Amino acid sequence: MEAGFLTEALETLRHEVRTWLEANAPGGWRVSCTSHEAFLDMQRGWFAKLAEAGYAVPHWPAEWPGGGRGLAEQKVIYEELARADTPRLLLSFMSTYHAACTLFEWGSEAQQKQYIPRILEGEIWCQGFSEPNAGSDLAGVRTRAERQGDVYVVNGQKLWSTMGQFADKCLLLVRTSSEGAKQAGLTYLLLDLKSKGVTARPIHQIHGDEEFAELFLDNVEIPVEDRLGEEGQGWAVAQSTLSSERGLTLLELSARMRGALWRIGDLIRETGRDNDAGILRDFGRLATRVDATCALADQFLANRIAGQERVGDASLVKLSYSRTLREYTLLGLRLGGIDAQYHTPITFGGGMETGNWMADFMNSYAWTIAGGSDEVQRNIISERLLGMPREPKSWTLAGGAA
Repeated sequence: MEAGFLTEALETLRHEVRTWLEANAPGGWRVSCTSHEAFLDMQRGWFAKLAEAGYAVPHWPAEWPGGGRGLAEQKVIYEELARADTPRLLLSFMSTYHAACTLFEWGSEAQQKQYIPRILEGEIWCQGFSEPNAGSDLAGVRTRAERQGDVYVVNGQKLWSTMGQFADKCLLLVRTSSEGAKQAGLTYLLLDLKSKGVTARPIHQIHGDEEFAELFLDNVEIPVEDRLGEEGQGWAVAQSTLSSERGLTLLELSARMRGALWRIGDLIRETGRDNDAGILRDFGRLATRVDATCALADQFLANRIAGQERVGDASLVKLSYSRTLREYTLLGLRLGGIDAQYHTPITFGGGMETGNWMADFMNSYAWTIAGGSDEVQRNIISERLLGMPREPKSWTLAGGAA
């Protein structure tokens, strides 16, 4: 009876969300978002609509508008957003997941009252973790913060800060000590990007987008009251930030890729390859891989709801998604031929299935790196799920070369 009631409640929610989207989902956004200005306007307007309807932050606590949703309810909402081909909330993603979830876990009452409402009002956050020589090695952060009375004076550089050039605030990981283990010397600060000494420069990517920025910090003063956790607890706080998005994001991305298979189908017909046995075989294999990725994401969420999630389960979904996305965009590029390789305007904020095949294909490589490279995911799966021996901490090649 309880399971039946739950199913009925979820279907009621699904109908509610689907009906609302039929009336409110933005139309024509893929055509119009070919400039950063149009992208920013669309993202801000769409987030405000979702927030007002209670669908923007279902993962937040119940005291916030639209919050308090269970994982199964969140899944329904994200599935319907993907089904309706709505824009992903790329501009506010760091704000509603990384910033908010870290503030909920580590922020003081005063910090939560100061920052959380502004996120719902549209304030944009970015993340200042990676550096030129500390990308995958988070403990290698060298941006320095020295406490001087009631402020930290910060000097250094951050790299690959998603939407950093558009952001208002930044989650900043800095080094306050060089003694002991590298992880022990890190501190977590909240940076106002309008502070004196902050310079944000967009990074122009090969496919024409500027999704990332580098941040230069020159004697930037950050009040001590804008520290999360204690000095030296930055490593622990950062782990909370990095874990805040896992699971439902991959489920949404997988659902969006399945919803975009029609683009390949249309391209097969448009290029007269309807009877090409090789193309039909590859399309069938792709569709199967997409369905398998969605099934892995569903299984992952079911395990999490049941309290049976294992370390490494998310890596299975991440690895499957990144490899399948590569196959999806490559098949589109092959079908499009030389026409698909011409430079055409890209859809900013369109995800990885925009239909601009060259841009989508090049962008697919980012997902084999971002959030942990494929090689890292395979190590996690082999060691944590399959029980294989851990990779040695130090080793040498034949002949003694390190």
